[in-house]
Amino acid sequence: MAPVIEVENVYKSFGPVRAVNGIDLRVDEGEFIALLGPNGAGKTTLVEMLEGIQTPDTGTIRVLGLPWAGNEDVLHRFIGLSLQETRFIDRLTVQETLRMFAGFYGLGKSRVHEIIDTVNLAEKAHAYTMNLSGGQRQRMALGIALINRPRILLLDEPTTGLDPNARRDIWSILLDLKTTSDTSLVLTTHYMEEAEQLCDTIMIIDHGKVLREGTLEELLRGDTSAKIISFSFENPDPHRSRIEEECPFPIHWGGKNGRAAITVDSIEKELPIFFDFINTRGLRLQNMECRRKTLDDLFTAMTGRRLAG
Repeated sequence: MAPVIEVENVYKSFGPVRAVNGIDLRVDEGEFIALLGPNGAGKTTLVEMLEGIQTPDTGTIRVLGLPWAGNEDVLHRFIGLSLQETRFIDRLTVQETLRMFAGFYGLGKSRVHEIIDTVNLAEKAHAYTMNLSGGQRQRMALGIALINRPRILLLDEPTTGLDPNARRDIWSILLDLKTTSDTSLVLTTHYMEEAEQLCDTIMIIDHGKVLREGTLEELLRGDTSAKIISFSFENPDPHRSRIEEECPFPIHWGGKNGRAAITVDSIEKELPIFFDFINTRGLRLQNMECRRKTLDDLFTAMTGRRLAG
């Protein structure tokens, strides 16, 4: 089956700054893909080129098998999009706003009511948009993006600035869409949990390049040490150099509070070795946590920076 989006060797610069640096991307029908990276990674520029807002300097982009040039009217009817910040007319209600956008596609009141139910805004249908909370505004922006039943949904940082409950509301709508339609999603985010929860494929992007891509399991499996033991010692500073030299595992120190971490393949096998090292040297643990490695850890290992940093 032909992909709904094909990106081949795309570059885009703004003056001396190269925002997108040779990216390839394929999105199949019904596939949810996350472009995961920190602010300034090039995610938004790439999505703007997928939307037809920006034009690549070099390389090709085809949406539903078509280039944007000369096919704008056709492609706009099959795409739903929501940018990082959406502004509405303050003195229109939620229902009036949705009716206005539905009219662009020749859709009637029944579709407006469907969308209001889909994004859980029935109680706010007659409220002015100026009186909506941040989470409600983002749900309405998502409803507008979905109103034309798009084959491709492009969302640029849809939950940035939202509290955890409002973020989960957006996730719930998108997960329901994933199970009830063939819509494909390209989502930009710097929240690793968002990418993990929603998407089939994750592309880790930094400085306009794809560092790694695959399913969550493939990304984490590609790193030889999949588990992390994080801990802090009581008064470790006088002993830090000795601890680093004698510890059977490389130690990564996390700052002034004495927080540190080691990576291991098997907590069950290697934690006893670590405990033996602590006990024989008279060190005292202040706290400790064992966990699976995350995308944030993977990104930090590749770049030396955290995703949200």
